[in-house]
Amino acid sequence: MKTGLVGSVTFLSLILCGGVPKATTQTADVSAPCRVGDQAPAIGFWTWSANSHVKVYVRAEDFNPEQTSHLLKALQDWNNVSEQTGSGVKFEYQGNTATELSCTACLTIRRGVLFDKHKKHLTQLIAYSALHNQIITYATIIVDPVLTNPKAILNAIQHELGHNLGLLDCYTCRRKSTVMNQFGKINESNGLTGPTACDIAQVRQAYRELKVRVRPSPKLIDEGEEPVDDDTPIIIPKP
Repeated sequence: MKTGLVGSVTFLSLILCGGVPKATTQTADVSAPCRVGDQAPAIGFWTWSANSHVKVYVRAEDFNPEQTSHLLKALQDWNNVSEQTGSGVKFEYQGNTATELSCTACLTIRRGVLFDKHKKHLTQLIAYSALHNQIITYATIIVDPVLTNPKAILNAIQHELGHNLGLLDCYTCRRKSTVMNQFGKINESNGLTGPTACDIAQVRQAYRELKVRVRPSPKLIDEGEEPVDDDTPIIIPKP
């Protein structure tokens, strides 16, 4: 798999197998630290600027009403923990769109064929940075048509939004410890109801780092590649 850089647009392909009001954040054991690569994903990925109000558009003909409601729940799940993460980022649903949008602070969610016998991808993030760094100017999340189970779509969008907030995949993480883990089977929910305590802690760390330095545009992660494990513990403060 090669890094695709077309003009100023960076393409990132992500591996995934696999409105409801006020969501419940998945609980995790806060008595123990979250270890990167075990319970928590690494950071250093794409991020919206702190306190961004991201305008989200969905290509209407691509999702049925039930699928759309679960997609919107994923937005709300991350909105519900925005203050806890320290990102201040809010995903604001703006309605339907017929085309992929490139306006500032716009996120388009649409269908597109990604999955085949060679590439086991079910979602793809396309992010554009006007400054050629990790700060997103606008982005698109593509969902393969083979992903039809509304609950699996919910988990897939939760996962992709985690990437929008600086989180990397964590293929070695324990099941249900993070939304950034792999799925089991296609169209099978991972059982998570929202970002976990470890996810929240890591996004908080990502935005703390963002105040100190901004990384260059993230590079494409090859199929099957895992983030470098880091044994540094992250202590989650009790509420």
